[in-house]
Amino acid sequence: MIYDENEKLNAKCHNLILEDRSRLSVTGVEDVDSFDEQRIILKTAKGALIIQGGELHIDKLSLETGELAVSGLITDLGYEETAPGGSLWSRLFK
Repeated sequence: MIYDENEKLNAKCHNLILEDRSRLSVTGVEDVDSFDEQRIILKTAKGALIIQGGELHIDKLSLETGELAVSGLITDLGYEETAPGGSLWSRLFK
């Protein structure tokens, strides 16, 4: 039971480690909404995270542990706030 409680607490932690603008490690990942070589949109424990750049590749993804590793040229990291009026997708396509 203690293990389950610790696992739930760790799942809510969210951290970013960016190395030389070419390697990014993210924890607290809940889902990947979309990805291509220029943009990756993630759902994290702290909101939607948008990673932009060039030649982006997802090197590691584990939704069980909430870990993601990205390589490529990372030019922008940003969080999308959830508006009371709807989800990220509903606001993008208004």
